[in-house]
Amino acid sequence: MTVKAMPVPHVSIRALCFFLTLTLVPHLATAQSSEPTTDQVDALFAQWDHAESPGAAIAIVQDGEVRYKKGYGMANLEHGIPNTSSTIFDIASVSKQFGAMAIAMLAEAGTIALDDEIHTHIPEVPDFGNPITLRHLVHHTSGLRDWPGTLSMAGWQMDDIITFDQILRMVWKQQALNFEPGAEYSYSNTGYNLLAETVARVTDQSFPEWMDAHVFTPLEMNHSHFHDDHQMIVENRAQGYRKAGSQYKMVPNGLTALASSSLFTSVDDLIKWVQNFETKTVGGPAVMSQMHEQGVLNDGKEIAYAFGNSIGSYRGLAQVTHSGGWAAFNTYLVRFPEERFSVIVLSNAGDLNARRRAYEIVDLYLKDRFIPEEPTSNEEVTSITLTESQLDRFVGNYKLGPGWYVNIFRAGNTLKTQATNESAFDMTPVSATKFWVQAYGSHIDFKGPDSAPATYFDYRQYQAPRVSAVIAQEDVRVDAYLGTYYSEELETTYTAAIYEGKLIFQHLRHGTIALSPLIEDVFKSNRWFMREVEFVRNASGEITGFLASDSRSRNVLFSKF
Repeated sequence: MTVKAMPVPHVSIRALCFFLTLTLVPHLATAQSSEPTTDQVDALFAQWDHAESPGAAIAIVQDGEVRYKKGYGMANLEHGIPNTSSTIFDIASVSKQFGAMAIAMLAEAGTIALDDEIHTHIPEVPDFGNPITLRHLVHHTSGLRDWPGTLSMAGWQMDDIITFDQILRMVWKQQALNFEPGAEYSYSNTGYNLLAETVARVTDQSFPEWMDAHVFTPLEMNHSHFHDDHQMIVENRAQGYRKAGSQYKMVPNGLTALASSSLFTSVDDLIKWVQNFETKTVGGPAVMSQMHEQGVLNDGKEIAYAFGNSIGSYRGLAQVTHSGGWAAFNTYLVRFPEERFSVIVLSNAGDLNARRRAYEIVDLYLKDRFIPEEPTSNEEVTSITLTESQLDRFVGNYKLGPGWYVNIFRAGNTLKTQATNESAFDMTPVSATKFWVQAYGSHIDFKGPDSAPATYFDYRQYQAPRVSAVIAQEDVRVDAYLGTYYSEELETTYTAAIYEGKLIFQHLRHGTIALSPLIEDVFKSNRWFMREVEFVRNASGEITGFLASDSRSRNVLFSKF
C-alpha cells in the first residue's frame, strides 16, 4: 500500500532475510564502460516500450541537475497515448513523504507538536487505553490496524470505490490496537490518513488545499494534487494495467486515501521535489532534517522508517527510499544524499518492478562508488556441541506471526528449523541457547527457564512463542466450529460450513473461503486479509467466536450468534 496496500502473500523467512540483507549483498555486473549511456537505461525498459504495452516514466537527477528523463510504453492503451515525463501517475505510497512533510512543517511552525495525542486534534478516534501520538503515526508505531486488511475483511474489494471518509469511519469503530503504541513497527496506511485529517483540522483547509498552497505551488509542482474525488477528470493521466496471460487488462482505481497514497504527479514534478531536499526552498533546513529522523521504539531501538522515508544503505552507500504499489501502479524513489544522486521510476504496468529497475539504473551510474561489504549470511561462527537432552529443550512449534509457524526438530545430534511452506535448514549451536542459521543469515535465540522447554525464541525483530503441535486435517472435528459469526467493528458476517469434509467460510461478497488447520482451534485461510483464524472458547469449552488476523490487522473479533 508500499499504498503498500495491495494483497501481500506469505513471506518466507529466507525471502525476508534476503530482503533485509539485499542492501549488503554485492550484485554481479557485466563489463560496462565507465560512463553509462542512455541506451543502457532504455534497454532496461525495452520490454514495455511499444504501442501494445503500458510502461513507465523515469528520471535521473545528479548534482541537482536532470541527467536523463524519458517515458516508455503507453499511458493509455485504449487511446494510444504514450508515457512521457509529464504523464500523471498515481504514485501510491511514495505519497507518504509528502504527508509527513506537512506534519513536519506544521510542527516547525508551532501549530502542532509531534508528541500531541491524536485525540487532541481528532476526538473521534477511540480511546484504546494508551495514548497515540502524531509521532507514532509518522513512524508506523501506533498499533492502528491497516485499512486494506480490515476493509477487505469487511467485504470490500480492492477495486471498489474506497473513499477517505470510509477509511476514517472504519477507524472510529476500531475496538483494539495491534499492539501498545511505540512497542513495534507495523506499516499502517491508516496512520497516515489520520495525519491528513489532522492537517485539515488544525488549518481549516482540506489536506489537498493545504498541500497545494504550501508545497506544490511554492515548488512549481503545477501538475500535482492529492486526489480526493475518484470522478475527477485528470488531464494527461496514466491508466494502470495488469498482465493477464499475454494480454493486459485495465485496473480500476477508486481510491482517495489522502497522505498514505493518492498523490497524482509526474516525473517532471517529482524532479522538483527531489531537488528540494538539497535546496530546502520549501520547509527549510530544520524540516528537511526532520524528514530523515528515524523512529524509536519504547525499548530504545531505532527503526529504519523516518518521515515517509526508509533510511538504509545500498552497496555501502547511504540511501533514502520509498516504494508504492496500487491499482497496477508500481513506483519507486531512491535518493543517495552523499552522492547527490536520485532515481525516480513511475510505472503503470503491473508486471514492471519499479524497485528493481531503479537499482539497475543505480548500478549503471554509481558502480564506481560502491563500497564492498561482506554479506551477513556468510558470517563465520564457532560452533559448540550440545547433548541430545539439551537440544530437546528447543524441539517444538513456534509462532512468528499470523499463519506463520516454525517447527524446530532434532535430526540425530543436531537441530533443524522449518518454517511454513519452506524447506528444513540446519541450526548451528553457538551457545547453550543460541543457534546460527546459515540459510537465514541470522540467529535464533531461545528463552525460558533453565533446564526446561523453551517458551519462545527471538529472531531478528520477531519474538516467537511456543505453541501446540500442528494438526492434520483428518484430526479436526469441523462440526464444532459451524455457525454464523458477526464483527461489530466491521459490521460483517461469516458463516462456517463444511464442504467435502473441510471447514470453509462463506461471505456475501468474498464467496467461499477455504480454511486449513494449523494448531488446535487455529486455521489459515486462502485469502491474504485473513491469514489466520483463531476460534475462542468460553470456560465450558464452547466456541464463542473467532479472531481474524493478517500481518497488519490483528485479532479482529467475530462473535458467534
